[in-house]
Amino acid sequence: MEMNARYTSFVAVGDSFTEGMSDALPDGSYRGWADLLAARLAAAARPPSGEPAAAPGFRYANLAVRGKLIGQIADEQCGPAAAMGADLVTLVGGLNDILRPKCDVDQVCARFEDAAGQLAKGSGQLVLMRSPGRQGPVLERFRPRMEQLFARIDEVAARHGAVVVDLYGSRALSDPRLWADDRLHLNAEGHRRVAEAVWQALGPAAESDWDAPLPAAAPPSWGARRAADLRFAREHLVPWTVRRLTGRSSATAARPSAPSCCRTRTDTRRRRAPEPRVAAWRNLQPGPGRWPAQTASRL
Repeated sequence: MEMNARYTSFVAVGDSFTEGMSDALPDGSYRGWADLLAARLAAAARPPSGEPAAAPGFRYANLAVRGKLIGQIADEQCGPAAAMGADLVTLVGGLNDILRPKCDVDQVCARFEDAAGQLAKGSGQLVLMRSPGRQGPVLERFRPRMEQLFARIDEVAARHGAVVVDLYGSRALSDPRLWADDRLHLNAEGHRRVAEAVWQALGPAAESDWDAPLPAAAPPSWGARRAADLRFAREHLVPWTVRRLTGRSSATAARPSAPSCCRTRTDTRRRRAPEPRVAAWRNLQPGPGRWPAQTASRL
């Protein structure tokens, strides 16, 4: 397929993966693949030199909130996202459900189909993903559930003409070096590769091989591995297990920290997740540095 070089709007919905965890910036905010993709789309939407700029420019909204289950994404995010009528919309969700001890996979698949249907009715190009998995016992335990969900995603995509980005089969994204210390979220390089994968799936020429293996490196010593395992268990595994056993999510205690659903790098810090409120788009005007300048506009 050929990319519409003039995508003028992009809305992302989902959970922590799309929120940007754990691509952390020095100020404590999260960036992530969706923000990176938005910046590239904004740059691609610029008219050729000498042509007048089209109003209102490139608009971007990220409604993703960490910890959200697929039913919450469908009920809370997809309606507002569809109402925006964006040229491009991405939906990634369901893994928070899959990783729970008790999970009705058929129900998860049904709610995913509902979410995708809402977005397909009110938006332009729909993009879905087969999420990546870090090699290890967690992936192996939940692999059958994941593959059942991914099979339904393929069916939904065929029904709605959606693009499917297959990250699950990635060689590179299974490498532990592309994952954060919590072993659940990608690090900055992992998010960069996801952004490149979506970019290429939309049609433009590749800027890099997003699935290229990382250079070989000497394995860490036994002591370093044990220290990392203990730190992971103390700081991440135990809290995560408690949340799963008690039915809580990482979004349970979150409170709004931004006045708008539409965030970019310069918004309030993202360590606590804001509940989305559809108040404004972000108009992205490509500027110097790693992130375009921005202005807010009402819907």
